[in-house]
Amino acid sequence: MTSDRAVGAEADDMPLRRTPRQARSREKLARVLEAADRLLIAEGAEALTTTRVAAEAGVSVGALYQYLPDRDAIVDKLADQYLARLEILMGSFVERAAREDWPDPVAVLVDAFAGLYRSEAGLRALWFGRHLTERTRAADRVHKRAMAAAVHRIAVAQRLLPDDEAAATACYTAFLAADAVLQEAFRVEAGGATDLLDQLKTMLRSYLEKVTRGPSRR
Repeated sequence: MTSDRAVGAEADDMPLRRTPRQARSREKLARVLEAADRLLIAEGAEALTTTRVAAEAGVSVGALYQYLPDRDAIVDKLADQYLARLEILMGSFVERAAREDWPDPVAVLVDAFAGLYRSEAGLRALWFGRHLTERTRAADRVHKRAMAAAVHRIAVAQRLLPDDEAAATACYTAFLAADAVLQEAFRVEAGGATDLLDQLKTMLRSYLEKVTRGPSRR
């Protein structure tokens, strides 16, 4: 399955009003985004106005406006960073799967991504709110395809599924289901609802077993 976005790639191609080229400008933008992340965690996406973010970052509104002209641009930039972190983590597991033998691949992946959700308060605050832009929603659809493609590569490397389109579709289906349950587990509890995470693992193991034993796998 081919992906629309390279898993593990940094999101440096995110649209900005202006791309910072000097080190000082890049540092300023990084400081702005760190400030936006703090506000997001403390007060929610409603706080991500250019005025509030600029004040929190210690820069002028004019300086901020050069790169991020409004709240939607700030949300998009933060969202791209969170998606990149998820993809970098998945990319690391693709590499590991090629050289390791995992007794329970489902638990390895679910526990890893639950851990990331647990540690990324900003990710939870943004995704569980009502402020995702159309651009971010579109980026998330591409992200899901890329993550599912990586899951397929992991399954192939672990000799669980063949490298064919049917298996790729199964991995995409499994990823969509897992993503929904994982998010709900962290909506219910900040640390992740253990009962939901456990049931997610059971569901994914059963689905993997069924796909593996399907008519085309005999």
